[in-house]
Amino acid sequence: QVQLVESGGGLVQAGGSLRLSCAASGSRFSFDGMGWYRQGPGKQRELVAEITSGGRTNYADSVKDRFTISSDNAKKSVYLQMNSVVPEDTAVYYCTAYRVISVEGAVGRSWGAGTQVTVSS
Repeated sequence: QVQLVESGGGLVQAGGSLRLSCAASGSRFSFDGMGWYRQGPGKQRELVAEITSGGRTNYADSVKDRFTISSDNAKKSVYLQMNSVVPEDTAVYYCTAYRVISVEGAVGRSWGAGTQVTVSS
């Protein structure tokens, strides 16, 4: 079984920075991609950023110029550098990892338990 553990969340003032980390364990195989989702108060879980094993990235428009995702495939880890944070970034941030599991292109995802990020104004 895959286990994803996030770290680095906490309280930060608007305009500040945080760096989130996520490490995967328990998998015999490499992932096709890893990333971060978040769920703010009263909102649905949404994509923040994702990175493939080949290094291609995808960002939500709201964070594209402020956050940077990176990964270490050998360590099966993913990171999110959060700069110039705003109160709207307040959410539980979830690490995710996926791999293709069928010829039709379906994917299987694993999720971390989440880490709270709170941005004060």
